Amino acid sequence: MGDVRESVPESTAWESGSGQWRSAARKRAGTPRGGGREVRARIRLWGSLGTLVALVLAALLVPALAGNEGGVHYEAIRLPPSPEHPFGTDTAGRDVFVRALAGLRVSLLVAAVSALVSTVLGAAVGTIAGALGGWTDRLLMRVVDTVNAVPHLLLGIVIVALYRGSVVAVVLSIALTHWTAVARIVRSEVLSLRQRPYIDAAISGGATRWRVLHRHLLPAIVPQAALSAVLLIPHAVWHETALSFLGLGLPPHMASIGNILGDGREAVLLGAWWIILFPSALLVVTTLAVSGIAASWRDGVVPRRRSELAL
Repeated sequence: MGDVRESVPESTAWESGSGQWRSAARKRAGTPRGGGREVRARIRLWGSLGTLVALVLAALLVPALAGNEGGVHYEAIRLPPSPEHPFGTDTAGRDVFVRALAGLRVSLLVAAVSALVSTVLGAAVGTIAGALGGWTDRLLMRVVDTVNAVPHLLLGIVIVALYRGSVVAVVLSIALTHWTAVARIVRSEVLSLRQRPYIDAAISGGATRWRVLHRHLLPAIVPQAALSAVLLIPHAVWHETALSFLGLGLPPHMASIGNILGDGREAVLLGAWWIILFPSALLVVTTLAVSGIAASWRDGVVPRRRSELAL
């Protein structure tokens, strides 16, 4: 005689309130577990990607199409938000909406270049340390520990103070203080790959160290390095904003979120709250969009733990 539970339809199990029978019916129907998590991940990914694309397009097109709206107009100083000026105007009569988007474009460009330089430097150091090992690994890791011992913002201030108002100095200050995390990630990945059987088989087959590096190790660490670069972009945006806000970053005449916030410090005391509020909100939304994309990418690159898959 077969199991009585197998002969009970799913509707009967639902009406009887048996959670175990309902779960068994779903298993037989092939309903995948974790479907809600995957749907939420897709919504987060596409929502973040759409927001970032819209912001980038606006940052590229609006300042170019604005014409003289982004210029100085002393007859329109500190005007509140209106249909003509959605974000109001600043202390020089410049449209905050146009200037904030222009500043976002500059901040994202500086952050992207800084993240790229930092990732290349960190990936090179991590690959060399993990592939060579021995005293080379120990020496490079002590250099990483030394850089990490100094606060990143303080070290960045020292670098940009030597070449104040230089875009190259801002890029180097961010890149030279954030490559250590990439180096550690890449090194750990290389050390893990060195223990794989196919690496031992390649070495036993006579493959040179260079062949093993570019044929097996580099293709495996490129996704990790690219993910690290994406994760560094929001952090680099905030560092550039902090340096420019302190007057040590980009030149004052160049539009950036940090310069806009720095110009609006005194205007807030005069009641011009919009000069601070809207650029700050734009910065937060951009950071959340990039972080959402990076988080979705990370969930796809980094395998889940077995305990999470069993839920």
